[in-house]
This record gives sequence, structure tokens and C-alpha cells, in this order.
Amino acid sequence: MLEDQVGKLEATENTETYENIPGQSKITFLLQAIRNTTAAEEARQMAAVLLRRLLSSAFDEVYPTLPSDVQTAIKSELLMIIQMETQSSMRKKVCDIAAELARNLIDEDGNNQWPEGLKFLFDSVSSQNVGLREAALHIFWNFPGIFGNQQQHYLDVIKRMLVQCMQDQEHPSIRTLSARATAAFILANEHNVALFKHFADLLPGFLQAVNDSCYQNDDSVLKSLVEIADTVPKYLRPHLEATLQLSLKLCGDTSLNNMQRQLALEVIVTLSETAAAMLRKHTNIVAQTIPQMLAMMVDLEEDEDWANADELEDDDFDSNAVAGESALDRMACGLGGKLVLPMIKEHIMQMLQNPDWKYRHAGLMALSAIGEGCHQQMEGILNEIVNFVLLFLQDPHPRVRYAACNAVGQMATDFAPGFQKKFHEKVIAALLQTMEDQGNQRVQAHAAAALINFTEDCPKSLLIPYLDNLVKHLHSIMVLKLQELIQKGTKLVLEQVVTSIASVADTAEEKFVPYYDLFMPSLKHIVENAVQKELRLLRGKTIECISLIGLAVGKEKFMQDASDVMQLLLKTQTDFNDMEDDDPQVSGLNAFALVCYAKELKEGFVEYTEQVVKLMVPLLKFYFHDDILQPLNTKLAAAESMPLLLECARVRGPEYLTQMWHFMCDALIKAIGTEPDSDVLSEIMHSFAKCIEVMGDGCLNNEHFEELGGILKAKLEEHFKNQELRQVKRQDEDYDEQVEESLQDEDDNDVYILTKVSDILHSIFSSYKEKVLPWFEQLLPLIVNLICPHRPWPDRQWGLCIFDDVIEHCSPASFKYAEYFLRPMLQYVCDNSPEVRQAAAYGLGVMAQYGGDNYRPFCTEALPLLVRVIQSADSKTKENVNATENCISAVGKIMKFKPDCVNVEEVLPHWLSWLPLHEDKEEAVQTFNYLCDLIESNHPIVLGPNNTNLPKIFSIIAEGEMHEAIKHEDPCAKRLANVVRQVQTSGGLWTECIAQLSPEQQAAIQELLNSA
Repeated sequence: MLEDQVGKLEATENTETYENIPGQSKITFLLQAIRNTTAAEEARQMAAVLLRRLLSSAFDEVYPTLPSDVQTAIKSELLMIIQMETQSSMRKKVCDIAAELARNLIDEDGNNQWPEGLKFLFDSVSSQNVGLREAALHIFWNFPGIFGNQQQHYLDVIKRMLVQCMQDQEHPSIRTLSARATAAFILANEHNVALFKHFADLLPGFLQAVNDSCYQNDDSVLKSLVEIADTVPKYLRPHLEATLQLSLKLCGDTSLNNMQRQLALEVIVTLSETAAAMLRKHTNIVAQTIPQMLAMMVDLEEDEDWANADELEDDDFDSNAVAGESALDRMACGLGGKLVLPMIKEHIMQMLQNPDWKYRHAGLMALSAIGEGCHQQMEGILNEIVNFVLLFLQDPHPRVRYAACNAVGQMATDFAPGFQKKFHEKVIAALLQTMEDQGNQRVQAHAAAALINFTEDCPKSLLIPYLDNLVKHLHSIMVLKLQELIQKGTKLVLEQVVTSIASVADTAEEKFVPYYDLFMPSLKHIVENAVQKELRLLRGKTIECISLIGLAVGKEKFMQDASDVMQLLLKTQTDFNDMEDDDPQVSGLNAFALVCYAKELKEGFVEYTEQVVKLMVPLLKFYFHDDILQPLNTKLAAAESMPLLLECARVRGPEYLTQMWHFMCDALIKAIGTEPDSDVLSEIMHSFAKCIEVMGDGCLNNEHFEELGGILKAKLEEHFKNQELRQVKRQDEDYDEQVEESLQDEDDNDVYILTKVSDILHSIFSSYKEKVLPWFEQLLPLIVNLICPHRPWPDRQWGLCIFDDVIEHCSPASFKYAEYFLRPMLQYVCDNSPEVRQAAAYGLGVMAQYGGDNYRPFCTEALPLLVRVIQSADSKTKENVNATENCISAVGKIMKFKPDCVNVEEVLPHWLSWLPLHEDKEEAVQTFNYLCDLIESNHPIVLGPNNTNLPKIFSIIAEGEMHEAIKHEDPCAKRLANVVRQVQTSGGLWTECIAQLSPEQQAAIQELLNSA
């Protein structure tokens, strides 16, 4: 009966018969099937696979509950089968089962509960039987942790066993297996640096095995070397030169297959990313690797149909040309342009002069590939590079023209906006000319793509003079290609041209209005009619184009078409969601379009809100493992849309709004916890904070708070851990200035996430006030840690900002935490970093304004510290002015809200002499309001004897107006205008005040009177 069952299993693993057997019986059934040597080979192999899966996925359900004699029988049975089995692939499968069982039989303390298994390993590895030696190595390779807590004790034995097997001259399979087992063991102990040293002398044998196995057409050991380079590059350090020489040799050996040559190159490229500083010391190898990559890039096929292929067959990703180009890009980024550019420049120049098109093509693609990594070094010689590349847009061979478009597009992105400012005239003309290349669709499309890159980062003022000409060209090509689509079904160029139009509109903004009616009918026609599956991308891009034009020209012009397009959009989106093979690009473009509408149409958007929310929320989870950019943009769009959608929903009333929020809230919190990409993560966090501000008090329930607390805590802990890791890297023997640069980048990223944690806490404090303090206590030790004196300034800045919010929104209750933040806050007013001073000064200001009586003595203590900062010699320089203005504002708040803590009469004249504030607009409003309070109450010190201070006050008001310190719609502007008007009625005084102002100041006063 079992044979029949296993026979059926071949067809499908999920056969009900198999599924219905209880787990414990499955083990015995499957073992019987494996042992039965008379059964068909496939049946036995299938049973072995199923048993391994059962142990790996359901071990705890099926094994521990078996009687102990059955457990013992299973263990000895497995070892017996391995010894008896004659068929090697079957033996491997049974070894996999044994390794899986061993993995599950190591307890939490690292004790191996299967000593017989270990004994079997030791016996087999020194057996005369090759099959048994293979079995032992296979089990160890599959589960290198098999020794558990005895590993240190057996380390020399393990090493001896591997060395012995690696020297087995008669059996190549043993050498290969032991090399793979060595790699697996090193990788399993990736943090154990002492073990690397101990096992360093296995490397020469390992490298020999890499070499030998490649020539036996087996790349498994070479793959292990790539993994080591990726995860534990330090292990290779003692024999780095030999590793690099071997990789270089294999990469250059054309008798090997492409996959093996690319893997050998991958070793060097991976090291340039994971151990750049170590590799930079071996310049000779780098210098020899570059020609190898370039040689791979020349390995192109002649292809008759290339120029007019309508489908963008992505150049097969396993081709040497693509591998070489990607390797060059990564290596330039990893090692930096200082090293790479001087080595590659001459090679590229020679290639560009070669009569064979493949060399010119490769030279141009190489130039595109190194732009990002060699950015600084290329900037200096950009002029000659650009002039040279533009010549190739007229090369006789279409694929070279294509590569020249590629280089222009890439440089437009890598060197923006300087590239656009310097070369706009030449580049726009050359690309428009290349887009006319009717005989070669691929070239036309790529010229349009380069134009997109160019306009995306082009300053508006530079683009406007070319607008007429650009529009004329783009329109005539669009019309032509639309006809071709109808006649021949070709769409490649049209897809790019539509995006070019979108990009031009996006940059030109309202200047695009005159051309709106020229394009809109054709674009709507495409959206309505391009419904076939193969036109989905064209349709998606057209929708994006319509949306960008709509945003550019504004809602007056766009309203007429917006609702038609909106209907089409939602229909598309829902249709796409029903399709199995959803094309991420299309839903991405549409998600983006929907955000545009929400922004632009606001109330006009209300009726669509619900549908859009239902489409957007799932997109937050949209995660692809490939490097597709689109899903990231999709998620960015989805995140950005959430607060906008809530604003739209608000129009329908509170109940509707709450429903919407419930639908979003869980997904946003989950995404904050799981999103791997830091750009998307920061947008999601920012968006979540904005949503809380829209929704206000009561929008989060206990589960939300609990989950959010855990996530924020984890983010802060990770922040500190990353800082420690960077400090460790700074102690590394290979540390150099380029390593420091990349550590700085990581640091900036981390700080950016920290600012978003602060945003979220800000929105929670401002909505929930003091009742959220008990929840906040779980984060308190981490925030206190941020403001410790030894932490970097951004940590102290953002830690203070969080405490500023606690004081501002949770007082007087905030005082119970004063022991943690008051001393640092007073101390940091005089910190070296202006950002820290600003955060501390703001905190002292809100302490005076919102803090209760407990804070009074500290207001008194703060005053002289604030004055010292304001009066220091360089307090008004560009980098210091914001911090200084926050100090001035804080002094004003202490006088206004805690007047009995300081001598107001004495401080006021000084305070007046520091006005006006104009950099920090929020504080400017606060100080002007206080100034109005003082004037309106006829404060003698402010007005001076016989109003002698009024001219000074006028100049303060005029300066504030000139610096646009106060918006005219702000009530404060009205108060200031009234002060001026009152003086105006008193003839002589008015003349005197105005006489002391400069012409600019007089004009400013007039402007204030006219508009407020």
C-alpha cells in the first residue's frame, strides 16, 4: 500500500492520501519507503525529499512526541541507510535528512542530543570507503553547527579532518566537498575572528579546489568563494593576493563558460564593495581587472533586427556585456573615482577610436557606468567628455548612437544640475536631431529617454527658451508614432515620447498651458483605446503624462478633463488588481497619478476618496526583491497620499473620516516596522505623523500604541547599535578616508530616520498631551541616552527636540521628568553646535511659556546663559543666526510669561536692540506679538521718554517687513499696521519717524499699510 502512496506522491506532493496520514506515522512510512531498495528510484527519492521537508517544517509537532525507542530507531535507521546505499544521489538525499535531524537535535544550550551521529561523522571521514567520506563531508557542509557547544573542543580535529580531505589527490569529489564544507564552516562562524586566523592555512588548498573544480565544469566552490567575499572578506586577508590572482586568471580564461568567468569577476567586484579599503592596496590587480571587464563588454552579438525591435528585450542578463558593465559600475562606486578613473580613461579613449562598432559601443557604455562612482573626478573634465560623446550621436552604427544616448542620459542624471546649466544648448539640439532617426526605433526611443533624464533635473528658467522647439518636435513625433501604432502596432518610441512630454510639462509648469490643448486630445485617445494587454505600459505612461500635465497647468485648465481621466484611472486600477500578473510599473504610475489628483483637486476629489484609499493601502506592502525602482516609487506615492486622502475625506464629516483612518492606520504602523528601504521608510513615517496631526486625540487605540512603542523603541536601539558598528569600522586596520565617506553617508541616513521618530512623537504629544506620558516612559531611557554629552550633535539636537515637545505639550506634568533634561538643556544653550543651541533655546522658551511654577527658578538661571549666546561676537553669522534668534525669542518669552523671574526693566532695552528676527519665521511672529503687547499697553521703556524710541520701533517693523518675517494674512501683521496707523494720525511724530528710515524701509512700511 505504501508503495502506491509514494508512487502517487511523485505526481503531486499534496496528495490527500499523504496529507491525511498523521505526522508521526509519516516518518515511519517515509523511512520504510526510503529503505525499500526494490521500489522505483523516483519513489525513494521523493520519499527522502518529503521526510527532510517534514523535519524542517514540522519537527516540533512530529518528533518529540514519538516514543523514545522509535526515536532511537529512526536515528540508527538513517545512519544504516547511508552506510548501505550504493546510489550516490540517493545517499546525498539521506544525508540531507540526517543533517536536518541533527540541526533539530541541538538543544538551547548547544548540547548535541545525537552523539552517535557525531561518532558516525568521525568514523566515516577517515573510512576507506569514498562514499562514506563523501557522506560525512556532505552532512558537515549541510550543517556546520553540528558540534554544538563542543565545537571549540573539537576545533583541531575539524581542521585536521578538512585538511586531510582537501589533500586527497585520488578523489576530486572529496577535494571539492571538503572545500565547500570549509567555506560553510567559516560562513557559519562569521563573527569569530580568532577562528579565521586558526583556519587561514586552509585557504591555499581551498583556492586550489576552486581552480580544479572550475575545470571539471563545477562552479560550486567558486560560488562559495563569492559568498566568503560577500560575508567574511576578512578571512581572505592573509591570502588576498592569491585570491585576486586566481579570480583574475579564471575571469580571463575564455575556455571556461561565461557563468564561471562572471563568477570569478564577481569575487573581485564583491570585495570592492565589502572590503574596498583592503582591495585599494592591491592597485595592480584592479588595474588588470579593468581591461577584463571592458573585454567582456565588447562581447556583443550582431543582430539584424535590433534597430527596429519593438519589445525592449532586456539584453540577456547573463550576457558578458551586461555582466561587465554592471561590474564596472559597482567597482567604480566601491573603490572610488580617485583610483578607478586614471586607470580606465586611456582604455576608454582607445576603444572610442576603434573601427569596430562593438568597441565604440563598449567605450560609451563604460563611460555611463563609471559616472556615479567617479563623479568628483569626472566633473573637472566634463566639458571634453561631453563634446566627445555628442559626436557619437552621429556615428554610422545605430548601436553606437544608442550607446551615446545612454551616456548623455546617464551624465544628465549623475551630474545634474551642473550638466544642464553648462550644456543645455548642445545637448537639447543633439537629442532632438537624434529623435528624428526614423529608420531606427531603438535609437529614437533612447534619445527620448535621454531627453527625459535631461529635463527632469533641468532648472525651469533654462528650459523655457527651448519650450516651443521641444514641443514642436515632441508633438510631430507623437502624431507620427500614433499613426504607426494604429497601422503596424509598434509602440516603443511612443512610450518614451509620452514620458518626455510629461517630463517637459513637469519642469515647465504653468508655461505649458498654451500647449495643453495640443496634446490632451491625443493623450486621452490613447488612454481610452490602448486597452490590449501589450499596451498596458503605454497606457500607464500616458496616464502619468496626463496627470503631470494637469499638475503643471493647474486645476482651472485641467478640471474639464480631470474627472474623465479619474474615472478611467480607477477603472484601470481595479482591472489591474484583478489580473494575476500585475505589472508593478503600471500600478506604480497610476498610484502616482492618484496622488497628483488628491493634491490638485482637493474637494473635487472627495467622491473618489474611498476607492483610492482601498487601492493605496495595499501598496504600502508592495515589496519586490528585484531592483525594480517602480515599486519604491509606488510605495512613496502611497505613503505620501495618506494624509492628503484624509484631508479629502474630512469634507464628508467625522464618521467617514474615522472609517478611512481605521483602514489606513494598521497598514502604516506595520509598514514602519517592516519597510527595508530607508527613503521609503522615512516617507512612511513622515506621512504617519501628518495623519496623526490630521486626526488628533483618540486616533490610536491601545494595540496601536503598543505596537508603535515597540517599533520606535527598536528604531532607537538600532540607531545606537549602528553608531557602535561604525565606531568599530573606524578602528579597522584598513580604515581610510573613503571608508569614512561611506560611514558618513550611513550616518546621515540614520539621523534622517531619527528626525522621523521625532516627527511621530511630536504629532503624538501635540494630539494627546500629558495623557500619553505613561506610554512614553518605555522610550524615556533611550531619549535620555540621545542627550548624553558624549553623543554626536545630531543625537543631542533631536533628543532635545523630543523633550521640547514634552515641555510644550505635556506641562505642568512634564516636570516629573525634569531631572533627566533640565541640566543638559541649560548646559547645551552654550554648546559648540548651533543646532544643539537652537533646540536647547527653544526648550527654555516653551518652558517659560507652558511650564508651570516648578520651572520658575530655571527661567531665572537660563536668562544670563541666553544673553551670553546672543551677545557673542559671531552670533549673527549664517550658521549661528537661527540658534541666536531662538535665544532672543526665549528671552522675550521669559519676560512675557514669567516676568517676576527676571528684571524686565533691565532686560527690555537690550531685547529691543536685538530685534527684529527674520530667519526663524515662527519665532519672529512670537516676538512681534510680544512687541505689540508692549506698545499697545504704552510700556514706558519700550516707547521711551516722549516716545523717542518710536523711530527705532519703526525701523524694526520695516526690517521685519523687508525680510518677509511675517505673512500679511497673519493677525500679527494687522497689529503692526495699526501701531503705524496710530502714529500716522499724530502729524509731527510721524514725519520724524519716517525721516529716519532709508528709502527701502519707507517702502516696506507703505507695503505693510497697503496689505495688512
